[in-house]
Amino acid sequence: MNELPASPYHTEPAPAAQSVRVALPTIAPTVTYTLIAVTVFVYVLQLLSVAVLGYAANQIDWLEVYGARFNSVIRAGEIWRFITPVFLHGSIPHIFFNMYALFSIGTLLERHFGHARFALLYFLAGFSGNVFSFLLTGENGYSVGASTAVFGLIAAEVAFFYHNRKLFGGQARQAISNAGVIIAINLFIGLSPGIDNWGHVGGLLGGAMFAWFASPRWEVTGISPDFRLQDTREFPEIALGAGLVILVFGALAVWGIFFKVL
Repeated sequence: MNELPASPYHTEPAPAAQSVRVALPTIAPTVTYTLIAVTVFVYVLQLLSVAVLGYAANQIDWLEVYGARFNSVIRAGEIWRFITPVFLHGSIPHIFFNMYALFSIGTLLERHFGHARFALLYFLAGFSGNVFSFLLTGENGYSVGASTAVFGLIAAEVAFFYHNRKLFGGQARQAISNAGVIIAINLFIGLSPGIDNWGHVGGLLGGAMFAWFASPRWEVTGISPDFRLQDTREFPEIALGAGLVILVFGALAVWGIFFKVL
């Protein structure tokens, strides 16, 4: 009985993909808690300033006088107002909803991004939102609130799950879908009078720009059962993301200061 030679094209079947359990980072979200504590403390100071000194003008307290985004005085050189509004709020519901959103998103996102990268994301998004609003709200534009930065966090969450979609699978798709719904609903609500929707859009753009380059990009490493997650994102990429936001929105701020858009 003759045997047929083995086919040179014969290969062993590829092993079936197996799921493995890997622990996520468990760092305490201390930056998130610190931001909430400082913001609440500043709001208490706002209330005290009204209780002791009364309103400065038009229901504006004294901390707002020196820290809110007033377009006219930004053009006079008070550029710190691109950042300070994230710590100021106009009412108890205003600060409650912003701090609730910061707690809900920040505690998760900080564990992924780490302390320093998360803090950088927060302030870059706040800066971007205030610059964008400054450009598009006219000479008498005014705003306070952390929502510019919070919208940047939502954009960064989308970028994070997109970059790690193979790792998270269906969870990533669900998280991106949920974030999209939240963004759409809040931008629709932002069409109401008295809400700084341009600030929200700017925060989204700045947060997305930074996170696209700086979001953690995880890979599973190690030998079973000692698997762990390794962030393959390198520092030059993070610096590039931060630099682009500063360059783009910084240039827009300079343009808005010297050339009125609206």
